[in-house]
Amino acid sequence: MAGRKIQLNLPDELFAQLEMVASALGIPDPAEAAVIGVAEWVSRQKSEMDDRDPRQRYFINEALDELEKKK
Repeated sequence: MAGRKIQLNLPDELFAQLEMVASALGIPDPAEAAVIGVAEWVSRQKSEMDDRDPRQRYFINEALDELEKKK
């Protein structure tokens, strides 16, 4: 996998849970499961940030306003 490397030191209990969930989902490598988890977390956080930024919200409203003007 290309990209930047981050080294995580997980508590034993969290690592054990990560291994258990990865195995249950058929992901052979807990590190791969961690990457998936980080990607999903970042996606959710980005979505929440976009929702809080009025400029991001207005972008959609602006497009709807333009469509309304064309009617």
